[in-house]
Amino acid sequence: MTITSVPGIGVGHWTDPIGRTGVTVVTLPEPNRVVAEVRGAAPGSRELALLGPGMRIEEIQAIVLTGGSAFGLAAADGVVRALEADGRGHQTARGPVPIVPTAVIYDLLAGDPSARPGPEQGAAAYAAVTTDPVVMGSVGAGTGALVAGWRGPENFRPGGLGSAGTRSGGATVGALAVVNAVGDVFTLEGESLTGGSLRSSPPGIHPAPLENTSLVVVATDARIERNDLLRLAVRAQDAVAACIRPGHTRYDGDVAFAVSCGEAEADLDAVGEAAFAAVGDAIEAALRLADSEDEG
Repeated sequence: MTITSVPGIGVGHWTDPIGRTGVTVVTLPEPNRVVAEVRGAAPGSRELALLGPGMRIEEIQAIVLTGGSAFGLAAADGVVRALEADGRGHQTARGPVPIVPTAVIYDLLAGDPSARPGPEQGAAAYAAVTTDPVVMGSVGAGTGALVAGWRGPENFRPGGLGSAGTRSGGATVGALAVVNAVGDVFTLEGESLTGGSLRSSPPGIHPAPLENTSLVVVATDARIERNDLLRLAVRAQDAVAACIRPGHTRYDGDVAFAVSCGEAEADLDAVGEAAFAAVGDAIEAALRLADSEDEG
């Protein structure tokens, strides 16, 4: 199972294997409720404020995850225009205005730093959206991901994009993760995927630059209101902390989105634990499939 096992969720990628960057678009059915939690100290984002408590607009149309650091935020423009052409968006007196929260990773070290996703690339990822199992590995926003650089550049290894899903009672829970972390990566059971130790200490002098970010989307067809939905984002970030050591550093911009887009009845605590497991499995898949493009 991948995040597209949640009914109505679609995922599309645009990948630049030469420049080592890319874009991933997650489209959502409506109605939906979405929140985000930021725990890294160096995030790059767009329209996250709309996902906070008390905001009037609760529904969004898509989430964009992209490489290119702050330059890559421009990829959202292409997705917004494509959604408008499809008649999707928040209804206003002058027509629909698509709401597309976006978060970026710093992948400028991996390939050509001038290869930055823009509107055309965002539109291409949107055009590639499918409800088929998610293609994983060094693809989309995970194309130029790197991990484990906190121990020095000789320890860099490819990160990537992974997805997983599970059932929890009567609900489906799915996760998608772009793993581009300063720290080492582990499975939820503690197996090292990058050669680091769970109790390792940082080097005396940090290699420079340290600029990363891991991004997560967790979605369920369980009906969860916005206040309670934040608990899923928290559990998603807990999985990031369990699998990435150190995680949520001042060099990372870790963001977790949580989406409710269904009416299934399910226990909130059970769905939260399913989200934790799905995010951990997605992180593991990203590392195991890095430098490949697996159809899931």
